Amino acid sequence: MRCEDELSVGQVAERSGVNVSALHFYESRGLIRSRRTAGNQRRYPRDTLRRIAVIRAAQRVGLPLAAIRDALAALPEGRTPTRKDWSRLSAAWREELDARILQLQRLRDTLDDCIGCGCLSLQRCRLANPGDALGAHGPGAQRWESGEG
Repeated sequence: MRCEDELSVGQVAERSGVNVSALHFYESRGLIRSRRTAGNQRRYPRDTLRRIAVIRAAQRVGLPLAAIRDALAALPEGRTPTRKDWSRLSAAWREELDARILQLQRLRDTLDDCIGCGCLSLQRCRLANPGDALGAHGPGAQRWESGEG
């Protein structure tokens, strides 16, 4: 790759709107890559800017970095992700987002009824969880984690 086809960490930070420390973090997590010059300076391929745009969009909708990394790994190296690539990635994430939305709606709709943990700390739980049956499934919010409720 020619030097003029690469960007310094400062240039990537300025053009992407992402702090240098965030770029280093993304790189440490395998989301973006750079090469080192003879003077040990990072140089990023230009397609890094589009990859960062994808990362930021995915983070805004709450996707974990591991899911983002896995999706980016499926993209071809050395070329800027296209609209078609984005469509494929976002379609794959839709199912996960729909499940999260359903979980949040369930949480919202049962928030005033039960804390969902099976601890019988609210009198109403005796109706939803007689004999603390959910306590046998382990600690935590068993109704919400299992999709009940």
